[in-house]
Amino acid sequence: MATGCADQRDPLALYSVAQIRAIEAAALSSVDPGVLMQRAGAAVARCALTLLPEITADIQVLTVAGPGNNGGDALEASAILAQRGIKVTVVHEADENTLPADARAALTHARQSGVAFVKSIPAVSWSLAIDGLFGIGLTRPLQGRYREWATQLNYLHCPVLAIDVPSGLDADTGNVVGPEGMAVCATVTLTLIAGKPGLHTAHGQDHAGRVVTDDLGIDHTLFSEPVARLNSPRWFADAVRPRLHASHKGSYGDLQVIGGAEGMSGAVILAARMALMAGAGRVFAGFAGPVPGYDSLHPELMCRFADDLKADHCTVALGPGLGTSRQAHDLLGRALSSSQALVIDADGLNLVAAEPRLQSRLAQRTAPTLLTPHPLEAARLLGTDVHTVQSDRSGCACALADRYHATVILKGSGSIIAHPGDIPVINTTGNPALATAGSGDVLAGLCGALLAQGWPVRACALAATWLHGSAADQMVADGTGPAGATASELMPWIRKAFNQLVSEHRVMSR
Repeated sequence: MATGCADQRDPLALYSVAQIRAIEAAALSSVDPGVLMQRAGAAVARCALTLLPEITADIQVLTVAGPGNNGGDALEASAILAQRGIKVTVVHEADENTLPADARAALTHARQSGVAFVKSIPAVSWSLAIDGLFGIGLTRPLQGRYREWATQLNYLHCPVLAIDVPSGLDADTGNVVGPEGMAVCATVTLTLIAGKPGLHTAHGQDHAGRVVTDDLGIDHTLFSEPVARLNSPRWFADAVRPRLHASHKGSYGDLQVIGGAEGMSGAVILAARMALMAGAGRVFAGFAGPVPGYDSLHPELMCRFADDLKADHCTVALGPGLGTSRQAHDLLGRALSSSQALVIDADGLNLVAAEPRLQSRLAQRTAPTLLTPHPLEAARLLGTDVHTVQSDRSGCACALADRYHATVILKGSGSIIAHPGDIPVINTTGNPALATAGSGDVLAGLCGALLAQGWPVRACALAATWLHGSAADQMVADGTGPAGATASELMPWIRKAFNQLVSEHRVMSR
């Protein structure tokens, strides 16, 4: 998460709305409310200046200010920008008598600073727009003139700076408020006091743009344990190891990738190829359906009937293209009985969700277990629906981890990594290039490869998710995708990202 406009001591920590309110209340016990709003306005103004070109007479800034404290922050920022000689126009319609005292003072400050006030958004060539309609306090969908102004902000041909959260976005969940609601799509979001989970998961990344944080100078002894954290190589650095010259294929583990019912053999091939490219020593591709003689692209893969494989000494990644037949059920049962590390993906998860006995066996495993559900699979495992899962992605990921005593990667925009007893982590790497068939199979193979190489299961989940997304970011930056990118194209980029990670860690460790 970028911090170019501000300073925060722990940029990876994320706090809920309730926590932010508690921190703010504690800070206000020793600081005048107007001081915090002035600090917020100054932070917004500083960030706005970084988004403007060289200040000339043609520069015009639009501010849309709401009726609460978020609007007060916007008014303070507008006053500061106007004092810098910038033409600032504020759209603001609120009963002055009902404004909070600090917001009313900010309104007076803006008027005295020469800000122009209007009732609707003029058709002007704006240099920057500031969204100060609503912050973390919004509980109802944007309606009436507020919805109209937010819609107009989304059609402007200039950068949009959102204060705290884009208006209309739930700061906790990343969902747009209300079943038929809408939210501002910001270029940059300056979030205040601390980061919020909703800016990074569900629809958060689509609406928040680049996120920067300013703690407003609040004493960090007032901050409690965060509700979540952002993913970073910091969290799995201890598991990264350079390869030794004095090593061999046995040094990097054996992996079985099991799935591939008739008509779905490609899923196993994708996962197994990825495991090879992520450094597993030997990879067996176990097919529930017809077995190809060999993989013509990667003849290093050993293709077998899944029934013939024994998981006694191998890490297992099970589920890609497995189907839900009796044979698939038996293969899963055998894997659950193994004392080896296990990744369960796709149909493996669907089989577990459909049978309480399998659920009990999964929860009783003592070997490392990693589940990689998408939202529908997570809903089946929890006995609920996709809407419920997406309404609380972090909570549902943690519920899965606790119920099944497993590490969980809840896939999607802002994938959630949950591990029993640990704070959930939100991944911010990746882009729509990952929204393609086979992308999940590639992730399962990557997870299996890291586990086979001896990585702790939580570090494996964090690293695999980060590498998967980071590789997609590098691939798109190089000109491939996001539209039309394939899972097969992604794999070499993951290999490159993994080796870069190891190389960088090696340099930092010296």
